[in-house]
This record gives sequence, C-alpha cells and structure tokens, in this order.
Amino acid sequence: MNENLMAYLLAYFLGAIPFGLIFGKIFADVNITKEGSGSIGATNVLRVLKTRNPKLAKKIAILTILADVAKGLVPLFIAKYLGLSDATLWSMATLAVIGHCFSPFLKFEGGKGIATGAGVLGFFLPIELILALLVWFVTGKIFKISSLASLFALIAIVLLSFIIHPNLSINSHAPILIIAYIVVYKHIPNIKRLCCGTEKKVI
Repeated sequence: MNENLMAYLLAYFLGAIPFGLIFGKIFADVNITKEGSGSIGATNVLRVLKTRNPKLAKKIAILTILADVAKGLVPLFIAKYLGLSDATLWSMATLAVIGHCFSPFLKFEGGKGIATGAGVLGFFLPIELILALLVWFVTGKIFKISSLASLFALIAIVLLSFIIHPNLSINSHAPILIIAYIVVYKHIPNIKRLCCGTEKKVI
C-alpha cells in the first residue's frame, strides 16, 4: 500500500476515535452522545458528568482534551519521523479533524474539532496556537461560554497564520481554512444560540 495512503488512513481513523464517549462509559457509565449537546467533546463531557460526579467531571474533561489533542498529533509525529512531505502532513492534519467531527464509529457524527484542530495546527503553528489559547482563555474568563471562546480562538489562529506565516512550506493556507470551515460548520447550532442569547455558560 502507498505510504501516503497509509498515513491518511491512520490520521483519519485515529482522529475518529471518540475518546469522550469512551471515557464517559468507562468512568461514569454514561453515553454522552445521548445527553447534553450529544457532542463527544470535553465541554459536553464536563457538563454531563457534572450532574453525576462533579469531582470526577473536570478530570475526565481534561483527559478528553488531552486524548483528542494527542490523536491528532501522534500520527503527525510518526509521519514526520518517517520523512513524509509537509503536504502529506497537512493532509493528515485535515483528515484527523474530519475523522473527529465525522467519525465512522458514530455514524459520521462526532465532536466539534476544537481540541484535535488545536493539536494539529499547533504542530505546524506553535506561536499562533499559544496566542490563540490566550484569546480562548481571556474570552472564556469574560463570557464563560465555551463555544464563543473556541470560535474567537479559531479566528485568531487563522488570522495570525497569515500574519506570522504568510508563506507556508506548502505555499497555501488551504488546510487551515478547511479545518476552520469544518469547525465553524460543527458550531452552527452554537452560533444560532449565541445569536439568540440562549447559549449555555460553563460554570
């Protein structure tokens, strides 16, 4: 099998692993896809598990974030070690986010791509990610709305990528824009609630 194809499949199927669902089942015997927003992401894990075990909820949410970041990063580090091209690495990054958001293990449903997207973009754009995390932290502290903080951070990392790295090694910002589009698409329900003033806060 072609090594690039193997890399793409690895990135997609690792990205598709629903760690939020798995951890919810293991540690709290709950199916988070059936509760809250139905998302497999850390925010829904935190919100759902808080109703059952508040002390455990934050730990499992953090574990979910770390696992979702790692599943995007690990294939990239492997591919980098094996000497695959930057174009292949960027394609893998995009596929990892697609896998997370449209997982074949969840009938092509999934999370919203924030943690996995942050992981893969941080692999290529560490400075932009640090600054975007600062935006995320400040926005979250002020408004206490996870989706709003995530969207502001996404906007920040996209804009900063054009400023700090106007000429990427692949001569295109297309993968970044595709990842951003997927994340925004998955946040459409949140955006609607934000516009209506009904989006829930994380307390």
